[in-house]
Amino acid sequence: MHFDLTDLQLFCAIADSPSLTQAAKHTFISPAAASTRIKKLETQLDTRLFYRHNKGMELTDDGRKLLKQARSILRQVEQVKHSFSQYRSDATGHVRVYANTTAVTDFLPEILADFLIQRPAVTIDLQERLTKDIIRGVLNGTTDIGILSGSVSTQSLEVIHFSTDRLTVVTPINHPLTQKQQLKFTETLSHPYIGFHNGSTLGNFLSDLQASMGVTMDTRVNVSGFESVCRMVEAGVGISIVPESSANRHQQTMNIHQIYLDEVWAERERSIIVQDYQKLEPVAQALVQEILASYEVAYF
Repeated sequence: MHFDLTDLQLFCAIADSPSLTQAAKHTFISPAAASTRIKKLETQLDTRLFYRHNKGMELTDDGRKLLKQARSILRQVEQVKHSFSQYRSDATGHVRVYANTTAVTDFLPEILADFLIQRPAVTIDLQERLTKDIIRGVLNGTTDIGILSGSVSTQSLEVIHFSTDRLTVVTPINHPLTQKQQLKFTETLSHPYIGFHNGSTLGNFLSDLQASMGVTMDTRVNVSGFESVCRMVEAGVGISIVPESSANRHQQTMNIHQIYLDEVWAERERSIIVQDYQKLEPVAQALVQEILASYEVAYF
């Protein structure tokens, strides 16, 4: 019986996706080659690892057993690699980062640009993910670093707080709500909203919030990204809720107005999460330090 680390990495990637096409992309092989590898792996193990249906691939009982063992093997391989990493510098290497929408669109582009200019031999795989997927990715080793907003409930991760942001209501400059200095969320619900497409961290947060409160936002249109949201607000289509840092940036070029959102949940800590900072590759540690330095935060 023979299968290599690529087989195990691909298998774990499909289990996390669960899409063969996405997993193939993340492991840098073609979908056809990925399909062949999985079928060969099932033949070697003489068992079915996945149920295949039109919504993706679902692990069988044997698949779940293999997933646990595969992750253990891959973690051991990473530990072996780490034992030799003391001889490496932060000038080379590859880092995978899972981050929420705010990080991907608001502050990481500038930070990563400076970081990569200083390190021509470094590559970074930045993926926008939901909070639960960011946490899961760091826990199972799918990603090196996670960046998210809000509290992190798991105690098995290292959480590095680097800044605090607020959610704020953005409106057109001539909107009736601009007469108010601050608002409760329920006061905004009689006005049409600009929402977010599925897959947005903030969009999911607001959906969960509505469900928990038993209320509904009158969403007229869903768009992707805070810039698109603010442009729709500027055009008078509706109001929205965005991070204050994003609203501040777009307010410099758009005719929009911000109103303080008087809710406890509106203030959100922004954090980097890792399994163990000391076990990160030097280049990943350097990236963590680059983000912290941007907010004048010291760590280690």
